[in-house]
Amino acid sequence: MNGRERVIAMLQGQPPDHLPVMPITMMFASDLIGARYLDYATDFRVLAEAQMRVAEGFQFDYVSVISDPGCEAADLGASIKFFPDQPPAIDEENALLADKSKLSALEIPDPAGGGRMANRVKGARLLKEQSHGEKIVEGWIEGPCAEAADLRGINALMMDFFDDPEFIAGLFTFVLEMEVAFAKAQVDAGAELIGIGDAAASLVGPKIYQEFVWPFEKKMVDRVHALGASVRLHICGNTRQILDGIGRLGCDIVDLDWPAPVAEARAAMGPGQALLGNLDPVRDLRNGTPESVYAAAAECHRQAGPRFIVGAGCEVVRDTPPANLAALVRYGMEHQA
Repeated sequence: MNGRERVIAMLQGQPPDHLPVMPITMMFASDLIGARYLDYATDFRVLAEAQMRVAEGFQFDYVSVISDPGCEAADLGASIKFFPDQPPAIDEENALLADKSKLSALEIPDPAGGGRMANRVKGARLLKEQSHGEKIVEGWIEGPCAEAADLRGINALMMDFFDDPEFIAGLFTFVLEMEVAFAKAQVDAGAELIGIGDAAASLVGPKIYQEFVWPFEKKMVDRVHALGASVRLHICGNTRQILDGIGRLGCDIVDLDWPAPVAEARAAMGPGQALLGNLDPVRDLRNGTPESVYAAAAECHRQAGPRFIVGAGCEVVRDTPPANLAALVRYGMEHQA
């Protein structure tokens, strides 16, 4: 099996020849080719070169267009801070929707309109061409809570859940439509898997998650599926209180960050959910040894059982020793589902 076939087999419930390997690499990949991260995040050609190099060099089963959460917000006119060798960051002190009344005037950007969203779409197309069907191509969009936080500001958004539920519904509806359009453009360009990053969802309690966030995550997952793509949900942070809800979304892959034990996720989501993770990117992967990384991956696999994909809980840290990352990959290659 090649990498694409391996991932598809896992998602279809068929036995792959060995565990799929899908760690998130962004700054690590950029450093691998000696590129500035600013160029990685803003030039699809640099991103594609780095992703192909890291995937082929370490024998990953996929390539991804993920770079930072600011693409959609930038095309809406949000203030984004750019740095030479760090990821772009949302300027929360000047949030686009600091004035809530501006929501009614927002228009969904054209994903092919020449902005940062278009750059990501071009990245998906180039990766599809360069991977020659050997790796599954992953597109990326922001989830409802994460994008709402990018536009409104995280602190203001948390107050809105209590003070203005009607505004939340309107904002989440706008985000849903924008992200589905963005996903469609990436699918049309060749992405077969869409990652949904909804980091801010880990900051709300189970009641708010179930009432406000889950319904829109569910709609987003269902509509990406309707486009013909599989879904990978990535929520950074501690998701232990919302694992049951995540398990009911119908995602093809659920990433687990290191604070969320794999065994708890398996118990909450049942045997059919493909789980990815959850090595601590710093303590386990960066600061460990090849032997300890291999053992940590084995423990995650033991807790997850058969439907397991090898990866860290979040992004592979840029100064992770290559031998440690190679040990993570080696575990996947030496074990079956």
